[in-house]
Amino acid sequence: MNIETFKYDNRVVRAFAIATSIWAVVGMLAGLLAAVELFLPGANLNLQYITFGRLRPLHTNAVIFAFVGNGMFMGIYYSLQRLCKARMFNDTLSWINFWGWNAIIVAAAISLPLGLTTSKEYAELEWPIDIAIALVWVVFCINLFGTIWKRREKHLYVAIWFYIATAITVAILHIVNSLEVPAGAFKSYSIYAGVQDALVQWWYGHNAVAFFLTTPYLGLMYYFLPKASGRPVFSYRLSIIHFWALIFIYIWAGPHHLLYTALPDWAQSLGMAFSIMLVAPSWGGMLNGLLTLRGAWDKVRQEPMLKFMVVAVTAYGMATLEGPMLSIKSVNSLSHYTDWTIAHVHTGALGWNGFLTFSMLYWLFPRLYRTDLYSVKLANWHFWLGLLGMMFYVVPMYWSGITQGLMWKQFTPDGFLQYPNFLETVLQLIPMYRLRAVGGSLYILGVLIGCYNLYKTARQGRFEPDTEAQAPALERSGHGAESGHRWLESKAGLLSVLATVAVLIGGAVEIIPMFVIQGNVPTISSVKPYSPLEVLGRDLYIREGCVGCHSQMIRPFRSETERYGEYSKAGEFVYDHPFLWGSKRTGPDLHRIGGKYPDAWHYNHMDDPRLTSPGSIMPRYPWLLTQKLETNSLPARIAALRKVGVPYPAGYEARAQKDLEKQAATIVQNLKAGMVKAESNREIIALIAYLQRLGTDIKAGQAPKTADLAPLPQTTVSLNP
Repeated sequence: MNIETFKYDNRVVRAFAIATSIWAVVGMLAGLLAAVELFLPGANLNLQYITFGRLRPLHTNAVIFAFVGNGMFMGIYYSLQRLCKARMFNDTLSWINFWGWNAIIVAAAISLPLGLTTSKEYAELEWPIDIAIALVWVVFCINLFGTIWKRREKHLYVAIWFYIATAITVAILHIVNSLEVPAGAFKSYSIYAGVQDALVQWWYGHNAVAFFLTTPYLGLMYYFLPKASGRPVFSYRLSIIHFWALIFIYIWAGPHHLLYTALPDWAQSLGMAFSIMLVAPSWGGMLNGLLTLRGAWDKVRQEPMLKFMVVAVTAYGMATLEGPMLSIKSVNSLSHYTDWTIAHVHTGALGWNGFLTFSMLYWLFPRLYRTDLYSVKLANWHFWLGLLGMMFYVVPMYWSGITQGLMWKQFTPDGFLQYPNFLETVLQLIPMYRLRAVGGSLYILGVLIGCYNLYKTARQGRFEPDTEAQAPALERSGHGAESGHRWLESKAGLLSVLATVAVLIGGAVEIIPMFVIQGNVPTISSVKPYSPLEVLGRDLYIREGCVGCHSQMIRPFRSETERYGEYSKAGEFVYDHPFLWGSKRTGPDLHRIGGKYPDAWHYNHMDDPRLTSPGSIMPRYPWLLTQKLETNSLPARIAALRKVGVPYPAGYEARAQKDLEKQAATIVQNLKAGMVKAESNREIIALIAYLQRLGTDIKAGQAPKTADLAPLPQTTVSLNP
């Protein structure tokens, strides 16, 4: 037997570990500031770069892709080498992966506060950064599959199956959802519109949770939990069922984010059905993890790392039970657009991803630095502060969410809305928002203690850059008479192909009919493209992150039509690139806001929301009143929108500016009538134009007719309302 000597690379693992710790603090502090702004809107000090609308995507990207992303790479780069008994395929690729990924995060941290965003949840970064993400992910995939190819272990352990599914599926999701046409250096428009964009986005958004926050971490659970507990995985057969059922079913579940919207009912029903089925494989994985600890509970009480792991796996089980429950239409009718969803998401983020990441860090640092953990006592403090902080976060948000849902739907005995003023609901939630900030502060305090503990651990030890190991070379022929899954585990290429097929089926079945069957998105003849001024106003709405607090989707419930107006139709969004339906109502729905208030009301509302809506928690936007509207990019934006299917006439770019000025002058006159003096070249004018357009293309009760199903002509298009 030919025994080979080789070395594991610990340098890149350490780099990812340090980055994980740093981004944990940065991402969570951004989230804490955003949470404070929801009960203290002046906390942004009237600075446009740190309003809630701009902080929210910064927080989500920093936590998901910076903190969890670096944690994922840290765990994979450590475990893959040892599971394959081989050094990473290429050290240079490892460092390109590290520096490239963190450069992308820095670019996100700069661009998102500047308002350079696509507005698509978990995919807010603009097209140059999207390209960089794809390139860095390709580097990671080459390194991953190259290491698997040169492995010295015949069979792929279960953790590697999840790594493979992650690498393949994240690439597919990112590329398909990020197809866009540039309209400038940092501006683009999605090639999809309205209903189709919503389906593709939540196919991506839900499966970003599935294949970035879940499958790689399940692989890490299958590696680190047995290692730390000294116990084998409870059930090999259950791990097989867990893996294949999870990756096949998960990809179908995206439409459950769009229940009772303008999405066709068949797609909503598919999303709900497969979401409910997800309980089985998800709980199979949770039980496989917890039962691995049978006989090791004394060790759990003694080792902080295992405490974090147990809570992480339990939080995974709770979140993956609650998710399918929230996908049931009757439950979703109450929970959607409320803080209930926020509580659900953070059970997974703080409990599953956060605690499992800290568990790995507590495992890795003593081994990387060849020493003991600096302080078990501090690690226990971190654990209990984190657990208490998580409870103080999610419990008030559950209370808040149920309060919202019930108040929005409550009618008096006479048949009138009990709380017609949306602010009545908001004011009831402020105590819960304060408690959430307390919980976030406790959680972050625990993180800071943990980072200090890890730093002191590193200082007292000595870093081992390479760990020497020995293993026999892999014989690539003569594998014997293996069959079934055991045989498949020795065929990395075939396993990867089958995993790809499993994840493609669900997406194809849901997405393809939306593009090839015209009846899924019936057009309405009265719906016209946005005027040039409205295009720029819509882009300002996106820049300021208004979609983070306001929906543009009135569901077909009496409580919503009484409050907002006629329910939303699929055909109303055919020119929306991207769609702006939103996923949370911190403020009221805006789809029928057009014409509801005079232009002067909108002007004053953006200057100081409390002038028009006493008690409002919306921040001020005074810069919109003073900053000049940038119109030089208008021709490029019109051209880009035409490329994605908006029927602007050929050569319209040449006269778009005149149409813009004409509409702006009308708004200035309307403001003057409302005792407001404003200049026509200010950003507020464009935003008012867009808000006054919303929901005005159809009359109450108007629905698509058979005659309206033909595509709109591209020659006779009226652009002004």
